Amino acid sequence: MFHNDDRDWWRHAAIYQVYPRSFADANGDGVGDLAGIRAKLGYLHALGINAIWFSPWYPSPMADAGYDVADYRDIDPSFGTLAEAEALIAEAHALNIRTIVDIVPNHCSDAHAWFQRALAEGPGSPARDLFWFRAGRGEHGELPPNDWTSVFNGPAWTRVADGEWYLHLFAPEQPDLNWENPLVRAEFEDILRFWFDRGVDGIRIDSAAMCVKDPELADFDPAAPPTPHPFVDRDEIHEIYRAWRVVADSYETPRALIGEVWLADIDRFAQYLRPDEMHAAFNFDFLGCPWDAKALRHCVDATLASHAGVGAPSTWVLCNHDVTRTVTRYGRAETGFEHGLRQARHLLPSDEAVGLRRARAAALLTLALPGSVYVYQGEELGLPEVERLPDAARQDPIHHRSGGVDPGRDGCRVPLPWSAEGASHGFSPDGAAPAWLPQPGWSHLTAAAQQADPGSMLRLYQAALAIRGSEAGLGDGPMTWLDSREDVLAFTRPGGFTCLVNLSTDPVDLPAHTAVLLASVDLDGGRLPPDAAAWLRTH
Repeated sequence: MFHNDDRDWWRHAAIYQVYPRSFADANGDGVGDLAGIRAKLGYLHALGINAIWFSPWYPSPMADAGYDVADYRDIDPSFGTLAEAEALIAEAHALNIRTIVDIVPNHCSDAHAWFQRALAEGPGSPARDLFWFRAGRGEHGELPPNDWTSVFNGPAWTRVADGEWYLHLFAPEQPDLNWENPLVRAEFEDILRFWFDRGVDGIRIDSAAMCVKDPELADFDPAAPPTPHPFVDRDEIHEIYRAWRVVADSYETPRALIGEVWLADIDRFAQYLRPDEMHAAFNFDFLGCPWDAKALRHCVDATLASHAGVGAPSTWVLCNHDVTRTVTRYGRAETGFEHGLRQARHLLPSDEAVGLRRARAAALLTLALPGSVYVYQGEELGLPEVERLPDAARQDPIHHRSGGVDPGRDGCRVPLPWSAEGASHGFSPDGAAPAWLPQPGWSHLTAAAQQADPGSMLRLYQAALAIRGSEAGLGDGPMTWLDSREDVLAFTRPGGFTCLVNLSTDPVDLPAHTAVLLASVDLDGGRLPPDAAAWLRTH
């Protein structure tokens, strides 16, 4: 079990994101489940991670892959039962693996009991005040209350049978909750306690900057958003997370709050990490950064500086369930990521060999930087984005609400390949229903094949995480840049550990060292080839 000196585990942990629908299917229905995850805990333990973050596993109509929550205190039957979730948490703890669950506070499902009551009780009822119901504009209320648009394309308002409209910044099946109502605040504090009482060690807060809205619901131009923005990063939102921090800190071993905060202003971002708010937040600047030494160094410096100002640890992540997979991204001429450019870059040529080589180097970079690191399932296998999914198979509401123009995010959510057996590469048992998203020919990328290959991505991650776990100077703490060429990143961590990443087109000399701890490619004598990284003992 855990040690007392791990009370601040979130400052240095290696955290693995499990997307339950696509991790492992035990019952053969083509959808991943808790029994499948429990059967693979040994794999995760051998990988060397410290915690698992589970994407939403709650009862849901799955209009947005579970981010439309119908009941925050139960498990969707397609995944299993609450008792199975409790057993999974306990079994993970027995392997020294902590658990993080996803909480979705901005919106719920239109199937949630609160929203169904709001529809039934009608205009002016207390149930409607839990959401953003408003009369429409126009002579007969036939126009939406304002001109806001959905993050998922299309209007942000839907009209109900009695003529009122409700706000949904995501899909129509995801009505926004009204955080001005104290019942909403009390409900979510109780939801936190529900999961913390079951042994959950932390929560990931979805769309964390969007809960509070301009009460006037004024029109705005997205091309020239006002300050403050009408529904992103309003000052009042910090009251919510200060209250959540009180709940998290009330446990003998404090629980961690980890925010999904997409903000361009790094100083505004850091405000969520003040000592009485969240413990950590995802570093999307780094995730979207192109494979360029100067840009990466600037991002690292800005991240460390902003986090130091509030005493928070940095986080490093290359990919997640919303983002084009790293191997595909890094194999393109444009290697960065922006949601707004997903459509434009879809199906652009990508050199998978180049992308994999860079992804291997990026893995060593992220695992050596100060703070915590997140690994999205399949990143340790070097999986590429599956871009050529049949339109009929796509389930992401972004795809449907864009009229099929935007490919959506399904390409990074394709079920994992475990072994050569069966039609689903071991994702499901023999004779199972087809996987919920079709897999490409991935026999060479299965976990079993890679475990048998000393040069595989999986073996690289296992070795790197083992070193990271044994090196006292890694995780949270100081780092020092070394003098190097502009297209090379070189830095030291305490204990004589040096990381060298060559983003140039030529081999570079290794600095003086006593041992090579790990390298992403075979070294060229005493030189590091292009698009490669090495960990060295330098004294």
